[in-house]
Amino acid sequence: MFTGLSAFPLTPFKNTSLTGECIDFRAFERLIKRLTDARVDSICAMGSTGLYSYLSLEQKRSVAKATVELAGDIPVMAGIGALRTADVLKNAQAMQQAGVKAVLLAPVSYHPLQEHEVYALYETVCNNLSVPLCVYENPGVTQFSFSDDLYQAVARLPNVAAVKIPGTPFVDESGSERLQTLRTLLPEGTAIGVSGDKFGTAGMAAGCDLWLSVVGGLFPKTVLRLISSVNANNSAEAQLKSQQLQGLWSLFVKNKGGMRVMATAAAILGICEGNCLPAPLQTLGKQDRTELEQLLKQLALD
Repeated sequence: MFTGLSAFPLTPFKNTSLTGECIDFRAFERLIKRLTDARVDSICAMGSTGLYSYLSLEQKRSVAKATVELAGDIPVMAGIGALRTADVLKNAQAMQQAGVKAVLLAPVSYHPLQEHEVYALYETVCNNLSVPLCVYENPGVTQFSFSDDLYQAVARLPNVAAVKIPGTPFVDESGSERLQTLRTLLPEGTAIGVSGDKFGTAGMAAGCDLWLSVVGGLFPKTVLRLISSVNANNSAEAQLKSQQLQGLWSLFVKNKGGMRVMATAAAILGICEGNCLPAPLQTLGKQDRTELEQLLKQLALD
């Protein structure tokens, strides 16, 4: 399942007079339908955009079950990160019981973790899994970066099947060098995925196995076309198309990632409520929302 487009949908919220703040499963169903209609290669529920760190265990269980049911024959991966290893294990058990085909784990922390602590986390979790695991390096959120030695050690653990790396090296030729270094460090057959949508096209052109995409969680056909161009040896054309999305990438940077931008886009499209994020998170302010509305009209994303 670690090939092509892995789409990361939002977990949308709503507020009602009866239940207060809760997951909007009708909106979630609309989001997943966009992904199944586009025939994405896999769906990752409760990634960073899917707000895994804001969900209770029961909410995670419900989201996982809903995703598996709605996805049909498209494989589902689910985020299991938490501050404590004990809670990661509970998440992993719940996700496996829900029927996911893989799990995604970032070394989440409040107090910054040390390398031996991160290794111990993955060792404990991997020895209690029956599905593949994707290692998730997301230093912008976790404040932790993997050394090559740690990558090599973690990748040797049972059930580790893929790593999700930051896309920043792919801003220039150093991306290909970084990818080649990882290929020599990791066990043969370990999939390498690129994250950071601005760098996704370049990462796929350099030889990454999959693109783990926030934009693909709402506009899957747009990302699938970029991947298809790369696969057809039209990398230059794909890069040009990606550069045409620069306005979107700029909003990502300005708003500390794509989560708020995609949540606002989903609201603009009428898929979710106006503020579909759990407090204290909020969708974009008026100026950025207006800019996003204009971009959506210009870019015709789908």
